[in-house]
Amino acid sequence: MTWQIDSAHSHVAFSARHMMISKVRGRFEKFSGSINFDENNPAASMVDVEIDAASINTREEQRDGHLRSPDFLDVENHPTLTFKSKRVEQTGSDAGKLIGDLTIRGVTKEVTLDVEYAGQAKSPWGTTSAGFSGTTAISRKEWGLEWNQALETGGVLVGDKVRIDIELEIVKQPEAEAVAD
Repeated sequence: MTWQIDSAHSHVAFSARHMMISKVRGRFEKFSGSINFDENNPAASMVDVEIDAASINTREEQRDGHLRSPDFLDVENHPTLTFKSKRVEQTGSDAGKLIGDLTIRGVTKEVTLDVEYAGQAKSPWGTTSAGFSGTTAISRKEWGLEWNQALETGGVLVGDKVRIDIELEIVKQPEAEAVAD
Protein backbone atom coordinates (compact mmCIF):
# COMPACT_ATOMS: atom_id res chain seq x y z
CA MET A 1 0.00 0.00 0.00
CA THR A 2 1.25 3.45 -0.88
CA TRP A 3 1.92 5.91 1.91
CA GLN A 4 3.29 9.46 1.67
CA ILE A 5 5.61 11.14 4.14
CA ASP A 6 3.89 13.77 6.27
CA SER A 7 6.77 16.27 6.34
CA ALA A 8 5.01 18.46 8.93
CA HIS A 9 5.27 15.60 11.45
CA SER A 10 8.58 14.10 10.34
CA HIS A 11 12.23 15.06 10.48
CA VAL A 12 15.58 14.02 9.05
CA ALA A 13 18.32 15.01 11.49
CA PHE A 14 22.03 14.41 11.87
CA SER A 15 24.87 15.07 14.28
CA ALA A 16 28.65 15.11 14.02
CA ARG A 17 31.48 15.93 16.39
CA HIS A 18 32.81 19.49 16.37
CA MET A 19 36.42 19.97 17.52
CA MET A 20 36.17 16.46 18.97
CA ILE A 21 34.48 17.80 22.11
CA SER A 22 30.84 18.52 21.24
CA LYS A 23 28.19 17.55 18.74
CA VAL A 24 26.71 19.81 16.11
CA ARG A 25 23.15 18.89 15.29
CA GLY A 26 21.26 19.76 12.17
CA ARG A 27 18.40 18.73 9.98
CA PHE A 28 17.08 18.93 6.46
CA GLU A 29 14.00 21.12 6.22
CA LYS A 30 12.71 19.79 2.87
CA PHE A 31 12.25 16.16 1.93
CA SER A 32 9.62 13.99 0.33
CA GLY A 33 9.04 10.40 -0.51
CA SER A 34 6.76 7.47 -0.70
CA ILE A 35 6.65 4.27 1.18
CA ASN A 36 5.04 1.07 0.02
CA PHE A 37 4.35 -0.25 3.52
CA ASP A 38 2.99 -3.78 3.56
CA GLU A 39 1.39 -4.11 7.00
CA ASN A 40 0.94 -7.88 6.64
CA ASN A 41 4.45 -8.51 5.32
CA PRO A 42 6.83 -5.72 6.45
CA ALA A 43 9.72 -7.44 4.64
CA ALA A 44 8.00 -6.60 1.34
CA SER A 45 7.92 -2.85 2.11
CA MET A 46 9.79 -0.32 -0.03
CA VAL A 47 11.05 3.21 0.76
CA ASP A 48 12.03 5.97 -1.67
CA VAL A 49 13.07 9.34 -0.19
CA GLU A 50 14.50 12.51 -1.72
CA ILE A 51 16.09 15.24 0.42
CA ASP A 52 16.71 18.81 -0.73
CA ALA A 53 20.43 19.25 0.06
CA ALA A 54 20.15 23.06 0.16
CA SER A 55 17.58 22.80 2.97
CA ILE A 56 20.30 21.86 5.49
CA ASN A 57 19.89 23.77 8.75
CA THR A 58 22.30 23.71 11.69
CA ARG A 59 21.05 27.05 13.06
CA GLU A 60 24.29 28.76 11.96
CA GLU A 61 24.05 30.38 8.52
CA GLN A 62 27.81 30.57 7.90
CA ARG A 63 28.23 26.86 8.69
CA ASP A 64 25.17 25.99 6.59
CA GLY A 65 26.69 27.90 3.67
CA HIS A 66 29.91 25.93 4.05
CA LEU A 67 27.97 22.64 4.22
CA ARG A 68 26.22 23.58 0.94
CA SER A 69 29.58 24.35 -0.73
CA PRO A 70 31.76 21.98 -2.81
CA ASP A 71 33.70 21.21 0.41
CA PHE A 72 30.69 19.20 1.60
CA LEU A 73 27.33 18.66 -0.13
CA ASP A 74 28.06 20.69 -3.30
CA VAL A 75 24.38 21.52 -3.72
CA GLU A 76 24.84 23.27 -7.06
CA ASN A 77 26.00 20.03 -8.67
CA HIS A 78 24.16 17.61 -6.36
CA PRO A 79 20.87 19.21 -5.30
CA THR A 80 19.41 16.08 -3.69
CA LEU A 81 20.32 13.25 -1.39
CA THR A 82 18.35 10.07 -1.94
CA PHE A 83 17.59 6.85 -0.15
CA LYS A 84 16.12 3.86 -1.97
CA SER A 85 15.47 0.71 0.01
CA LYS A 86 16.61 -2.68 -1.19
CA ARG A 87 15.18 -4.88 1.53
CA VAL A 88 13.69 -5.00 5.01
CA GLU A 89 14.73 -7.51 7.65
CA GLN A 90 12.27 -7.84 10.50
CA THR A 91 14.11 -8.34 13.81
CA GLY A 92 11.13 -8.14 16.17
CA SER A 93 7.41 -7.44 16.21
CA ASP A 94 8.05 -3.66 16.06
CA ALA A 95 11.68 -3.56 14.90
CA GLY A 96 13.73 -4.20 11.84
CA LYS A 97 16.60 -3.24 9.62
CA LEU A 98 16.00 -1.16 6.51
CA ILE A 99 18.81 -1.72 4.02
CA GLY A 100 19.14 0.56 1.04
CA ASP A 101 21.24 2.83 -1.12
CA LEU A 102 22.07 6.30 0.21
CA THR A 103 23.30 8.73 -2.44
CA ILE A 104 25.19 11.86 -1.38
CA ARG A 105 27.15 14.02 -3.87
CA GLY A 106 26.55 11.43 -6.58
CA VAL A 107 28.15 8.66 -4.52
CA THR A 108 25.92 5.70 -3.66
CA LYS A 109 26.66 3.37 -0.75
CA GLU A 110 24.56 0.79 1.02
CA VAL A 111 23.48 1.68 4.55
CA THR A 112 21.45 -0.10 7.21
CA LEU A 113 18.99 1.79 9.39
CA ASP A 114 17.76 0.32 12.64
CA VAL A 115 14.02 0.94 12.48
CA GLU A 116 11.32 0.94 15.13
CA TYR A 117 7.64 0.83 14.20
CA ALA A 118 5.51 3.02 16.52
CA GLY A 119 2.14 1.82 15.29
CA GLN A 120 -0.82 3.42 13.53
CA ALA A 121 -3.50 5.93 14.39
CA LYS A 122 -6.62 7.29 12.72
CA SER A 123 -6.62 11.10 12.59
CA PRO A 124 -9.64 13.27 13.42
CA TRP A 125 -9.83 13.93 9.64
CA GLY A 126 -10.26 10.26 8.79
CA THR A 127 -6.77 9.53 7.49
CA THR A 128 -4.58 6.71 8.73
CA SER A 129 -1.01 7.45 9.79
CA ALA A 130 1.86 5.20 10.83
CA GLY A 131 5.05 6.15 12.66
CA PHE A 132 8.63 4.98 12.32
CA SER A 133 11.97 5.91 13.88
CA GLY A 134 15.25 5.07 12.18
CA THR A 135 18.91 5.54 13.05
CA THR A 136 22.25 4.82 11.44
CA ALA A 137 25.78 6.16 11.46
CA ILE A 138 27.94 6.73 8.41
CA SER A 139 31.51 7.73 7.66
CA ARG A 140 31.14 10.99 5.72
CA LYS A 141 34.47 10.35 3.97
CA GLU A 142 32.94 7.35 2.16
CA TRP A 143 30.73 9.85 0.30
CA GLY A 144 33.60 12.19 -0.56
CA LEU A 145 32.89 14.65 2.27
CA GLU A 146 36.54 14.89 3.26
CA TRP A 147 37.09 18.56 4.10
CA ASN A 148 38.63 19.08 7.52
CA GLN A 149 41.04 21.21 9.46
CA ALA A 150 43.64 20.07 11.99
CA LEU A 151 43.39 21.54 15.47
CA GLU A 152 46.32 23.03 17.34
CA THR A 153 45.46 20.84 20.32
CA GLY A 154 45.35 17.69 18.20
CA GLY A 155 42.45 16.13 16.38
CA VAL A 156 40.28 17.70 13.71
CA LEU A 157 37.52 20.29 13.41
CA VAL A 158 34.84 17.96 11.98
CA GLY A 159 34.34 14.35 13.05
CA ASP A 160 34.08 11.65 10.38
CA LYS A 161 31.15 9.78 11.95
CA VAL A 162 27.73 11.26 11.19
CA ARG A 163 24.74 9.94 13.09
CA ILE A 164 21.44 10.09 11.20
CA ASP A 165 18.13 10.13 13.09
CA ILE A 166 14.83 9.95 11.27
CA GLU A 167 11.29 10.28 12.58
CA LEU A 168 8.64 9.59 9.97
CA GLU A 169 4.92 9.90 10.09
CA ILE A 170 3.44 8.48 6.92
CA VAL A 171 -0.12 8.82 5.68
CA LYS A 172 -1.98 6.07 3.85
CA GLN A 173 -3.09 7.38 0.50
CA PRO A 174 -6.86 7.49 -0.16
CA GLU A 175 -6.74 5.07 -3.11
CA ALA A 176 -4.77 2.66 -0.96
CA GLU A 177 -7.39 2.88 1.81
CA ALA A 178 -10.20 2.26 -0.69
CA VAL A 179 -8.48 -0.90 -1.96
CA ALA A 180 -7.89 -2.11 1.60
CA ASP A 181 -11.56 -1.75 2.60
